[in-house]
Amino acid sequence: MRATLIHGPFDVRLETVPDPRIVLPTDAVVRVVAACVCGSDLWPYRGVRPTAAPHRIGHEFVGVVEEVGAGVRSLRPGQFVVAPFTISDNTCVHCRNGVHTSCSQLGWWGEPDHDGIPSDAGQGEYVRVPLADGTLVATPDHPDAALLPSVLTLSDVMGTGHHAALAGGVRPGSTVVVVGDGAVGLCAVLAARRLGAERIIAMSRHATRQDLAVRFGATDVVAERGAEGVARVMDLLDGVGADAALECVGTKESMQQALNSARPGGRVGYVGVPAGGPELPVQQMFSSNVGVLGGVAPVRAYIAELMGDVWSGAIEPGLVFDLVVPLDDVSEAYKAMDERRAIKSMLLP
Repeated sequence: MRATLIHGPFDVRLETVPDPRIVLPTDAVVRVVAACVCGSDLWPYRGVRPTAAPHRIGHEFVGVVEEVGAGVRSLRPGQFVVAPFTISDNTCVHCRNGVHTSCSQLGWWGEPDHDGIPSDAGQGEYVRVPLADGTLVATPDHPDAALLPSVLTLSDVMGTGHHAALAGGVRPGSTVVVVGDGAVGLCAVLAARRLGAERIIAMSRHATRQDLAVRFGATDVVAERGAEGVARVMDLLDGVGADAALECVGTKESMQQALNSARPGGRVGYVGVPAGGPELPVQQMFSSNVGVLGGVAPVRAYIAELMGDVWSGAIEPGLVFDLVVPLDDVSEAYKAMDERRAIKSMLLP
């Protein structure tokens, strides 16, 4: 089969790799119907995170179950499934507490699984799925072409935006600032609206992303950054600051932007994958009583809840995909996102 490998900065290639097969009784083989490029994939693509050797890449995909191992109980061939961006058993104490990203058998796509067996990554034609019963979530039916992009967001960005909103304590009537206008930040706007936020300020300098933020529920858009951005937020919120600031980038600057935009006693919900050395100013937090909560999003815990709204059309997070290309053009999918010509690229094998 064909799959994507990253070789180094700005070098992703579609190559022929061995077809996946059932190795353990708890495995399934899934035919990928749609996958995508994540903002976090850009860190190794840009060389921010070094690539020691060529390896498989991609952690967001949906598809059809082709084969299951003898020990798989909840899935059958022919079902359409969502694959969260981590592998988990859904039974350990951490999974039962809703933190699937700390599963005792945690695995990452493209890396050796908990048993040390190499796993496939999502940007390919087929994937061996370890711990299939715990990892995969079956959908009510096969989505049509219009619904497919929104279903794909459940593998990561919609659940991650939702996690930011929950970590930030968003509730009906909240005022919210969203730092970051990538797919996660835009989904955080949508999640905040879904949870009943009254005022949502999206921080974005790009017209197409501003327009989508407004469509997702943003009441205000702030294009300024740094001190000027914070000043504009304070102007909009009568000098008080936001109840919740959602940090969806992962840099030192974005974290400080979020902290400075929160009101005393407010909360920062952060989900940006750390890059560039973000650190917490404890003295500022101590003085202002601003809380910080978040981390890698346990999207497996949220899929069932969010899927109902996706399936009904109550939310349409798939609008973040503004570039759809065949898997053959995976290099263009990365390049377009790196150059900010695309918010998020969807790949069709």
